[in-house]
Amino acid sequence: MLPDDLRPGLHAYLGGILRDLGGTAVEINSEPDHVHLLFLASRAETLSDVVGQLKTGSNLWLQEQRPELHPFHWQNGYGAFSVSPSAVEDVRDYIRRQREHHRMMTFQDEYRKFLVKHGIEFDERHVWD
Repeated sequence: MLPDDLRPGLHAYLGGILRDLGGTAVEINSEPDHVHLLFLASRAETLSDVVGQLKTGSNLWLQEQRPELHPFHWQNGYGAFSVSPSAVEDVRDYIRRQREHHRMMTFQDEYRKFLVKHGIEFDERHVWD
């Protein structure tokens, strides 16, 4: 779980990874059990490579911050969705309001609802690994 006091540093670190990969962070926010990143991707990197480097780099950074985080690791999978330019501000606002939003609905329930709403088939056994 992500401690609140490490979240600003984690966000900055994630933004640095994106910058190093030629991308641009637009909005980053985290909760104890997940992170949302809105970013402009580089055309030179695949999405899976970007996500892999974000997860690997931030995992190591978190473990360096606190000894008790040494067993920490991100789940295997991830969700990635494109956003039209006209929706960027709405998505930024959504990302900023995660704490408030998840008081009403868990991340897991929200993600399931999102997948169903957009007709994305999923197997529950493989979503939360």
